[in-house]
Amino acid sequence: MANTKSAAKRSRQSNKRAERNSSVLTGLKTEQKKFRKAIADGDLNAAKAGYAGLVSALDKAAKRGAIHQNAADRRKSQFNRALKPAA
Repeated sequence: MANTKSAAKRSRQSNKRAERNSSVLTGLKTEQKKFRKAIADGDLNAAKAGYAGLVSALDKAAKRGAIHQNAADRRKSQFNRALKPAA
């Protein structure tokens, strides 16, 4: 329990941001699973479409601060490398 009004406000803000970030991260995980499944199934068209959506979601998450920009860039690079052998 917060001892001051400012600590209570920070706690509320922290909880709200954590909830928002967890929603974004859950969406990212779902996009990544779809992409990996398309690669595993050998479905090139679905993989390319999934890659485009995944890159967009990673960029948005980095812009909002849910993940670090370098982490987003690293993941985009990894997924692009995964896409090339399938092509």
